[in-house]
Amino acid sequence: MIYLQLAGGLVVLLLGGDILVRGAVALARKLGVSPLVVGLTVVAFGTSAPELMVSVDAAWNGVPGLAIGNVVGSNVANALLVLGAPAVVFPIVCQAPSLNRDIVVMIGASLLFVAFCWSGTLVAWHGAILVALLLAFLVHSYVSERDESDGHEEYGEEFDGIGAFPRSAPVFLGLIAAGLTGLLFGSHLLIDGAVGVARAWGVTETVIGLTLVALGTSLPELATTVAAAIRRQGGIAVGNVVGSNMFNILGVMGITSLIVPVPIPERTLHFDLWVMLGAALVPLPFALRRRPIRRAAGVVFSAAYLGFVFIQYFGVPRFPLVTAYANP
Repeated sequence: MIYLQLAGGLVVLLLGGDILVRGAVALARKLGVSPLVVGLTVVAFGTSAPELMVSVDAAWNGVPGLAIGNVVGSNVANALLVLGAPAVVFPIVCQAPSLNRDIVVMIGASLLFVAFCWSGTLVAWHGAILVALLLAFLVHSYVSERDESDGHEEYGEEFDGIGAFPRSAPVFLGLIAAGLTGLLFGSHLLIDGAVGVARAWGVTETVIGLTLVALGTSLPELATTVAAAIRRQGGIAVGNVVGSNMFNILGVMGITSLIVPVPIPERTLHFDLWVMLGAALVPLPFALRRRPIRRAAGVVFSAAYLGFVFIQYFGVPRFPLVTAYANP
C-alpha cells in the first residue's frame, strides 16, 4: 500500500499541476496579461506547485526533513538530470538574452538560502525575505522585458507544450479549482507513502525527500525541458530550470517557512546544500560562452545526479564528510 500511495500521489500531483497550469494560463489570457508575465508566474508556479504542496504539507505534519529535502533534491535534479538527460539526445543551446542575469540571480538566491539555513531553522522572517525577493525579481523581469525590444519571446512559446486552453470562464475556473484540489490530495498521498517507504527501507525521511519525492516533483520540469529541447528552444529549457530553482528556493521554502518553522537537518547543512550550490553553477559557463550543452556534458550531468542519489543511500566510506552524512 505504501508504494501505491507513493505512486498514486505522484500521478495525482502531476495531473493536478497540469490542470492548474491550463486553467491559470487561460485565466491570465482572458484578463489580457502578457505572455511574459504568464510565463514567469503561472508556468513557473505550475511546475513548482508539487514541490510547494509537498513541502508545506510535510512541514505542517511534522516531517521537516522531507520538506527541505524535497526542495534541495529537486534543485539538484533540475540542474543535473533535467538539463543533462535531454542534452544526451538533443543539444541545448543557451543563448537567450537574459539567461546570464537569471542564472546569477539563481546563484545569489541559493547562497542566501544556504546562509539562512545555517541559522538552524527557517522561520517567518526568513520566509518573508525570500518571498519578497521572488516578487521583486518578477517585477524587475517584467519591467526589463517591457523596455527591451528583443525581450523574452521564448516564454510565450512555452505554452505550446501545455496544450489547448479553454475559453469559457466557468471551465478554466473549474480547472483551477480541480488542479488545486488534486495538488492537495496528491501531496497527502505522497507524504504518507514517502514516510512509509522511508521506514520500510530504514532510511530517513530527508533521504526520501532528496531522492524519490524530489525526482517525482521534478517530472513537470523534465517534461517541459524535453519538449523544449525537441523544439530546439534552448532558452526555454534552461530558463525553465533556472526559474523553477528560484521559485523552489524563494517561493516554496519562503511560503513554507512563513506558515511553519522548518528546522534544517545537520546532514543537509554539511553535504546536500553544497551539492545544490555546485549544481546551481552548472549552466553558468554554457550561458556565458553561449555554448550548447551537448551529449558529453549531458552524460556527465546525468551521471553526477545518479552519483548523488547513490551517496544518499550507500555513502562513500573514503570521504569522512559523506560518511558522517550517511551514518549520522
